[in-house]
Order: sequence, then C-alpha cells, then structure tokens
Amino acid sequence: MTKLTIVAHIKANADKIELVKSELLKLIATTRAEAGCINYDLHQDNDNPAHFLFFENWASREAWQDHMANDHLKAYLTAVEGAVESFTVHEMTQIG
Repeated sequence: MTKLTIVAHIKANADKIELVKSELLKLIATTRAEAGCINYDLHQDNDNPAHFLFFENWASREAWQDHMANDHLKAYLTAVEGAVESFTVHEMTQIG
C-alpha cells in the first residue's frame, strides 16, 4: 500500500462563503476518525476567503475512496448544492 496525498480545492460562490465554510468544518472530526486517515487539514485563502483547500494524507487510495463514499460527505454535498463554484481534487504521491 502506498500513502496517498489529496489536495482538494473548493471555491465557494461569493455569497455562500460562510455556508460552505461551516459545512466543511463539520467534516473534520468525523473524517479524522476514519480508518486510514493520517491527516485532514482545512485551509482558507488569506486573500480570497471563498477559496478553501483540504490537505489530506491517507494510508491508501482505498481508504480515501471509502471516505468519499461515506454518508457525512454525501450530507455535505447536499448541504452545499449550488453554493460551490468549483471543486478540484489532485491525487498525489510524495516523492521526496
């Protein structure tokens, strides 16, 4: 198994920043308790408060895929429907 690093960018609509932020914060405790989660850290851009970034490390890609299928993530997606301008995920492997 190879550790997987995830860098996820979430850009909220300008009028929905606080909604998206509060929903993202709700994900942290539950996700950190998931099997295979090494770290799950949320950041907010200092110059653009609508831009959030999750920096995550997972024990394996399978553990991350389990996370992506969990009910709390589905609840988040429902809660922020129409409030997110863009969402991009980068699956990365540490090389040094």
